[in-house]
Amino acid sequence: MAYIFTVQMDIPAEHEAEFNRIYDEEHIPMILQVPGCTACTRYVLERSLQTDTAKYLAVYEIDSPEVPFSAAWVAASDTGLWKPNIRPHTSNRRHSVFKKL
Repeated sequence: MAYIFTVQMDIPAEHEAEFNRIYDEEHIPMILQVPGCTACTRYVLERSLQTDTAKYLAVYEIDSPEVPFSAAWVAASDTGLWKPNIRPHTSNRRHSVFKKL
């Protein structure tokens, strides 16, 4: 893996159960079908020295920095319940691509 794409976000507590269920059961499987995306690992924040760090982090292993901005990725992200049920409730969203040294 030469690149990772990180997505960080917060979600209100009353939406966390649905957020985690849809993320794991629907969103990740759809994204993993995108050519050039090979894996995804999710994390929840345990501790940070910064007060504005988002609670949730997803790390996607990708083949090139263009993958998360491709038409296939956008289509997969907009499929299912993620777009109508989850995305409107997310905040503090951050998207970054890192290249392996």
